[in-house]
This record gives sequence, structure tokens and C-alpha cells, in this order.
Amino acid sequence: MIAGAFSRTCTAPLERLKVLMQARALPPVTTLKSGFETMLREGGFFSLWKGNYVNVLKIAPETSIRYWSYEKYKNLLATERNTMGIMDRFVSGSLAEITAQTLIYPLEVLKTRLTLDSTSRYTGISNCVQKMMKYEGFKTFYKSYVPNILGIIPYAGVDLAVFETLKNFWLQHHSRDSVNPGIVVLLACSTLSSTCGQLASYPFTLVRTHMQAEETLRGIQPVKMIRLVKIIIVTEGMTGFYKGIIPSVVKVLPAVCISYFMYEKTKRRLGVDDV
Repeated sequence: MIAGAFSRTCTAPLERLKVLMQARALPPVTTLKSGFETMLREGGFFSLWKGNYVNVLKIAPETSIRYWSYEKYKNLLATERNTMGIMDRFVSGSLAEITAQTLIYPLEVLKTRLTLDSTSRYTGISNCVQKMMKYEGFKTFYKSYVPNILGIIPYAGVDLAVFETLKNFWLQHHSRDSVNPGIVVLLACSTLSSTCGQLASYPFTLVRTHMQAEETLRGIQPVKMIRLVKIIIVTEGMTGFYKGIIPSVVKVLPAVCISYFMYEKTKRRLGVDDV
């Protein structure tokens, strides 16, 4: 949890920049330079960390639920098949992420709203919750839940499946009487698996963020997921689904490497064996 909080805080400016680019903020943010200039102009240096408190707050429940669920789903599938293939890991990873996201999703919506609040409409987390409940109702906390779930399947499945497949491949072919692949191998596996997961799921993430932000970005009328997809294709083409991908990839690499490294260390200390 401490490692996750530290890594997210360090990369929070890139996280906010990614959200601004995904949500088509006004004024438009098209490059890393213009994005940082816009954020600094709007609220000064500390505005780079808007929304980070909620992002850190959801680390503990999100991470705990995800990895606990992943091990449970793995054990369930392994009991039925004795051995686990890449498809089993893909299914386990997807189900674990769906479980975690369903339970912490309101915090995800709250984080997006606070991250995009360039006009100080919200004075804090409690004020944001009160206004969302008053003007939009409880259902707004699950806004864009469908594209979020659709994006989870390729991201979590590809991410965890590729990570464990690469790690186990190294252990089988290059390890000498050791079940510990070492930090360098873990970081390499994490980097590759995370990048694959990001590329596979990013269009869903962009649609989700845009729908979550509709009420915050004045002048943008709420639209259904299918209509939004059509608008992006017509106005920007397929490249429109990858706005903000650069800060997203740059941001996620150090964060996910620390996360997986701590996960492996904690698993061994708790005596949880790989299936």
C-alpha cells in the first residue's frame, strides 16, 4: 500500500494529464507540454496533483480485492484442471479485476471528477459527493460502468496472463534451482505485460473517462456509449481512441513495476504458491 501510494503520487501529474487528454478538456490538451502549461496556468504547481488523494485512497481496497480474487479464481480453475494455461490465467485476471472494479467504482468516478475540476467547483471530496448526489443521483457513481467492464477484460486478462506466462517461462528455461526470478526479471515482465494490457484496453478507458466527465466539462451533452464511439470515429478516426496514451504508458510503468514486485514479495512471505 505504501509503495502504491508513493508511486501514484509521484506519477499523479501524468495521470491528470492523461485524463485531461482523454476527456477533451477545454482548452484542448494535445501535447505533454501544452497539458502541463494548462494545468500550471489554471491552479499553479499543486494543481498537478488534483484528484490524487482519491486515487491513493482507493489503493488498499482495490489492490487487496484484486489479488485476493485472482488467487481464488486461479485456485478454482486449477482444482478443475490440475494445471493452468494462459487462458485460465486470462479468465482469472479478468474476473479478479471485474470484482475489484465493481466494488470500488464510485471512487474511480469521484477521482475523475476531481481531476478535471479546473474551476474549483468542488471544495473537496465530501463536497463533490454531496453535489453529485444532489444534482445527478446515486446512479452517477456508476456512470460509464459498461465500457469500464468491457475494458477490464482485455486489460486485466492480458496484463496478468502475460506477466505470469513470461515469469514462468523464465523460471522453466533460465532459472537454476530457484523459484525467485529476481527483481530485474520481474520488472521486465511487469513492463511488457502492462504495456500489452494498456494497448488492448485503452479505447474503452478513453470512452469511460469521457462519459464520467460529461457533467464536469460544461457544454458537453451526455451521450450513450455507442453514439460516443461513432462520434470519435467520424471526427478523429481510430487514432482518437488513443488520446493520452503517451502519458498513460509513461505513468504506468514505474507504478505497475513497484506493484507487481511488492505483490510477489508479499505472496512469498504469506506462503502462497503459484499454481
